[in-house]
Amino acid sequence: MADEFAKGLGILMTAGLGWMVLAGWYNTAGFEDTQLIAPDPENVEVYGQLGLLLKDALFWFALIGALTFWVIIPAVDEARDAWSDRNS
Repeated sequence: MADEFAKGLGILMTAGLGWMVLAGWYNTAGFEDTQLIAPDPENVEVYGQLGLLLKDALFWFALIGALTFWVIIPAVDEARDAWSDRNS
C-alpha cells in the first residue's frame, strides 16, 4: 500500500507543480489581481492554446491520478481479497 501512496503523491506533486507554473503564466494578470484561478486569456496564439490545454490536462491528471492510486486501486485490491476469501 505504501507504493500506491508514493505513486499518487508523486503524480499529485508533479502534475500540480506543472499546473501551478502554467496557471501562473496564463492566469495571473498582476500581483494584486486574482492569481492562478483568473479566467483564461482570450487572444492567445497556437503555443498559448497548447499551454492552456496542457494546464487543464495537468489539473485533471493530478486529481484523477492521485484518487486512482489512493482510492480506486486499494478498493479493488480489498474487493479482490474479499472475493478470493469468500470463494476459498
